[in-house]
Amino acid sequence: MAIQMYHNPRCSKSRATLALLAEQGIEPEIIEYLNDPPNETTLKKIQAALNCPVTDMVRKKESPYQENGLGSASEDELIAAIVRFPILLERPIVVNGSRAAIGRPPENILEIL
Repeated sequence: MAIQMYHNPRCSKSRATLALLAEQGIEPEIIEYLNDPPNETTLKKIQAALNCPVTDMVRKKESPYQENGLGSASEDELIAAIVRFPILLERPIVVNGSRAAIGRPPENILEIL
């Protein structure tokens, strides 16, 4: 299975992570999640691969987080919010089979390669 990267080309960390993968000789399947948002099932698989709470996958400084009062939201409510507002998904996320890592900093992804 190909390595996947949830990527925002406008994000410097996302571009740096992509460059790091290229240095490793890896050409991931790029998923521009803002144009092609993941559904709830996919987000739950990513969460399981990351082995983290959903709150770690959420960009809390984005306006939809503040505007929708998501600070006290349940995990299912956060997943639904990411589906509705893909900008909330932390980036970049690299998925390698059953493992995943958030590229903040980009070097975090090396442990799953």
